[in-house]
Order: sequence, then structure tokens, then C-alpha cells
Amino acid sequence: MSRTVNQAVLLLIAVVTSSALLPAYAVERPAPEMPGAYRNPLAPTVVGDTTVDSCADPTVLRGRGRFARTWYMYCTTDPLNDQDTAGDVPVTFRPVPTMRSADLVHWTYVGDALPQLPSWAADAAAAWAPDVVYSRTFDRYYLSFVVTDTSDALSGEAGCTTDSAIGVATSTTPTGPWTVSETPLVAPRRAGPDCDFYWTFDPDVVGDSIQQRSVLYYGSYYGGVFAQRVRLSATGMGLRGRATKVARGQTTEPDRDPAALRRPTQLALSGTDLGPAPAQQVAIGNRYEATNVVRRGGWYYLFASASNCCNGPLTGYSVFAGRARTPFGPFRDREGSSLVAARVGGTPVLSMNGNRWVGTGHTSVFRDRSGKWWTVYHAVDRRRPDFATEPGFTKRPALLDPLDWVDGWPSVRSGRWASDSRMPAPAARYGQRTPYRASTVLPQRRGRLLPQLSDRFSGSALADRWSWVREPAAGTYAVRGGRLRIATQAGDLFEDENTAPVLTEPAPLRDYVVQVKVRLDVPPFGCCQNFVQAGLVVYGSDDAFLKLVHASIWEVRQTEFAKELPSRRAPGLGRYGNTVVGAPSDVTWLRVVRRSSGARQLFTAYTSQDGRRWVRGGTWVHSRLGTDVRIGLVSMGGAGYTAAFDHVRVWLLRQ
Repeated sequence: MSRTVNQAVLLLIAVVTSSALLPAYAVERPAPEMPGAYRNPLAPTVVGDTTVDSCADPTVLRGRGRFARTWYMYCTTDPLNDQDTAGDVPVTFRPVPTMRSADLVHWTYVGDALPQLPSWAADAAAAWAPDVVYSRTFDRYYLSFVVTDTSDALSGEAGCTTDSAIGVATSTTPTGPWTVSETPLVAPRRAGPDCDFYWTFDPDVVGDSIQQRSVLYYGSYYGGVFAQRVRLSATGMGLRGRATKVARGQTTEPDRDPAALRRPTQLALSGTDLGPAPAQQVAIGNRYEATNVVRRGGWYYLFASASNCCNGPLTGYSVFAGRARTPFGPFRDREGSSLVAARVGGTPVLSMNGNRWVGTGHTSVFRDRSGKWWTVYHAVDRRRPDFATEPGFTKRPALLDPLDWVDGWPSVRSGRWASDSRMPAPAARYGQRTPYRASTVLPQRRGRLLPQLSDRFSGSALADRWSWVREPAAGTYAVRGGRLRIATQAGDLFEDENTAPVLTEPAPLRDYVVQVKVRLDVPPFGCCQNFVQAGLVVYGSDDAFLKLVHASIWEVRQTEFAKELPSRRAPGLGRYGNTVVGAPSDVTWLRVVRRSSGARQLFTAYTSQDGRRWVRGGTWVHSRLGTDVRIGLVSMGGAGYTAAFDHVRVWLLRQ
């Protein structure tokens, strides 16, 4: 070894030894840069000092390569703001608006991804629900999207407007220009004769940065949700997999979006061939749409939205999750209920929480540069729900919030759900760390039991405090054997159809918890015991109430949490909105918590299959129940079945 090398080695040893003896703070790296803050909603800027005030079905992707420092957001075809709907000219619809951001907080509108739809789209078609992924193999971006109406030549039905399909476009940049494939990725799927097609909506490809293969999810209420393998090429994307059969039954296609109806018409289960290259069904029909699947810790988590997306201040759209070891399921929720079961499962991830945001759904889940999980989704401001000049046209701005994992299950802000105050921003750039820290929502606890309002039905007749609104026929209800049995009545309690009996007692004047235990003997699966239901109401009048019931709708059994208002917000618009909670069982426990917040009355739903493990659902704000509010029981929606109530219990809410 030369003298020079020996001296270099000795010098290196001296430096290393000296460094080891220095105080720890002398070798610490600078603290990571902390991002700023944000407040919902996100409002991308548009040239001319306006903002993007509606960004429905948002999806977020970080660019790769030379675009790696920029984030991109894509939305469904819609007007951007009130300027696009103002005046006497037709409404301006922007075909897949595209935004970009350096910090995930400040966004800029940069144009529309699909100014020209594919040649196989009908003239009046729109592009909905975009999803974008990047392929490392081909260094390309792949945009999949819904075409709401395809050409007669493609669907084989002249004049049909419900023959939806999924297209794909490619680009070397996240903002295009996009080259659209000359053939659909998923063609229209026939459900029955004439113009009867499954709803082929809401594509989602697993992953953000992938190679050549992945799994595509698609579907909606009419027909359920499906998964199918796909393979990418330099020019597009294609389906893979053998032909299979899925089950269906009810085949009458709705003439309106079933999510917008109180009584959706939906497929049930039996056997049929979907044609070439069908897919594995991963969620039952009549319940879910807008799926987004991510992988975490050996599990695939399926996020899906339920209920009505677009019902103004009565929008109950909410996000639920199931998980599975494979991308094809079976997906089950936290309680073990399957998403393809008739008593359909789904663990709540995001729902309304009593602030101004309702209709929280169609989520896009992603990780920031520090590895923290976040979600972008659309919501409805219940105080300003519509485009200014278009009553009933629901505006859906994009919101951003952190996604926490609680005992292996996702929950937006650990159950606090949509934020409406200043929030720590994500780590949008490499080296940043978000200051966000999870804080679990405080539980709502029962206080003192109110025996004067609680009933175990231990006698042979109803207590004097109970009274009927429209008493049912003699012999259709009875108290015996520790239960109140009420035959399901043919009437209903819905907007102008107020024909169902309601058994009521006074409600406490203070905040309270009310719980019922009910067995509804509707068959646990099959079709069609439409709309048999039984459960609990908080009743101001026939036109002002809240309802939490075990309900049967086509092939689905679910717990519905609904709200009705005494007046319409505009002529022709509804007064009723609903969301859903946990899966029902042979015996289902239903609980509603009323909490006052100033002049507002907040009502939160809970359900349980065993009376011990509870699923918390959304919170409706209802301050128009009047002064004579009562607790009620209902058993209605169709004759032929019986609801057996084991008890009604009422507690004060612990403050």
C-alpha cells in the first residue's frame, strides 16, 4: 500500500471516529418540509377568475417521469360552475374536465380530456366517471371512461339510449391529447329483449403505476359490480378471462336512475350468459356503484358508493368497504357480511356527519409522497345544493380528506368523515411530511334509562302511552309472549303516499337514544318482496320524519335510514332522501341518537346483528319535525309478513 493511500485511510478513520464522538444533534438531517393547509371544497381556478364548483366522480393521479412533481384530477362531464348554466343558451357540459396541482390543494383547470367522443358513441352521449392509470412498461397513461349511449350499430338496438359501454384512451402525457380506441373496452351488455342493457358504468383499474396487467372493475345498481382482468398494450387495453355466468332475476330496466328513486328496479340473481368475456360479480345489484380498489397489507379493499348521488340537500350517497385476499373477492365487511349476499354487507367509510356536507361519495383513494392515505370525493353542500339557474341539478364539488386505518379498516378522518374546517395538507412532494394526526370520533353514550318510555311488551296489550296513526285492522297486531307482532301492512309512508299505520309514543324533550329489536320474517334472499320493511321512526308528522328500517328491495335486504321534509325546495323535486347502514340479520337491532347542536337537531343511525357490535351510519340534520315529536314503529310496504318487536328502549344521551 502506498504512503498516499495509507494517509487517506488514516484520515478516513479519523473522520469516522470523530463523527461518532460528536453530539447526536450535530449529525441530524434537517427536519422535513411541512406542507400547508387546506379547507374543503377544493376549488380549481379557471381563466377569468372563476372556479370549478362541480367536479363529480373525481379521480386523482400523480404524474410519472417528467411529470412526477405534479398531481392530476379528472372529473365526470358536467358544467364547471354557474356560468356554464347561466342565461338562455343550453347548459355547457365539459367533457372530462382535467386539473393539475403541485400541492394537492391549489388546483388549476387545464382543459377537457375528451372533446371528441369515440366513433362508436351516439351523438347525444356523455363521458362519465374517468379513471386514469400509468403503465411503466409503455410509459403511457390510460384513461378509461363511461360512454352513456352507444351507436345503434354497436348495441344492435335502434334508438336505444341506455346501452352504455366503457372506452379507453391513451396518451404520453397526463393531460393529453388522448387517442381513443376505435372499439370499446367493455361493450354494451344485454340484460333482456329490446332496449334492456346492464348499466356498464364507473371503470376502475387497480393501481396507479402498473406494468402490463391489472384488474378492471365496472358496473352499477342495474346488474351489480364486476371484476375482470385486463392487459395493456401500447395502443390501449383489452379484456382477459374465460366466459362465465352470473346470476340475475328481475329484468325490467328502470326508466330513471334507480339511485334517484325511492323504489329502484334492479336485477336479482339467477343465471344468464353475459356474452363474450364477461366478469366475476363482486357486489350484488341494487346496492353499489363507483368502486375503487386498492391493495394494502395483503388485502384488497373495495370502496363502493351506495344510495342516491344527486338529490340536492337530501342526498344520502355514502361510501362503504369490503376486503378480500384476492381482487375477485369474496369481499366481506368488518362484521363478516358479504357484498354479494342478499343481506348485503359494507363497512361505512364516509357518510354525512351533521355539518354542511351530504352526498359524500364516489371516492378516489391514493397515498401522498410520505405514504399517508387520502381520498378525494364529491359531496353536496346542503345549503347551496344546486346550480343557481337549474333547480334540481345537483352541484357536486370535490373534497379532500385523510383516510385512516382503524383495526385494519378504512375510515375517513377516523370516523369524523367530511371536514369543513382548516385541515393539514397532504405531503405532495418528496421529502414532505403531513402534520395530520388521526383523532378518533367520540362515541355517543347512553345515559339514564327512561322506563316510562321503554317497553318489553311483557303484557297482553299495549300500554296506554302508545297510540296509532291509522290503526290497522283488528287481528293484524298483538302483544303476546314478550313481543309486539305487527303484520306488514300494504300501505307506505313516503311523500304523498301516507297510508301506513304508525304506532307512536312521546319522545323525550332532551337529547336521547332510542333502540328497537325487530325480527322481520321476509325471506333472507330472493326476489321480490318489494318494499316490505319494519323498524323505527322519529315522527313529527306524515310529512316530517326520520326512519330506520330493515327493508327488502328486489334481491337486496338492507337497513335504510331516511329523512322526509314537510315541503319541497322547488316544484317537482322530492321531499325524501335516504342512505343505508349495516347489514340486517334474522333479528336486527336499530338505534337512533338525537343530539342538539344549537337550533339544529342531529340524528345518527346505528345497526347491529347481535346487539353488541354496532355499525355507525350517517347523521341527518332535521329541524322541521315540529313540537309534537314522537317515537314510532312501522311494519309496512306490502302484506304477507310479520314484524316481531322484542323491545323499545329509550335512554337520555350522556352529555
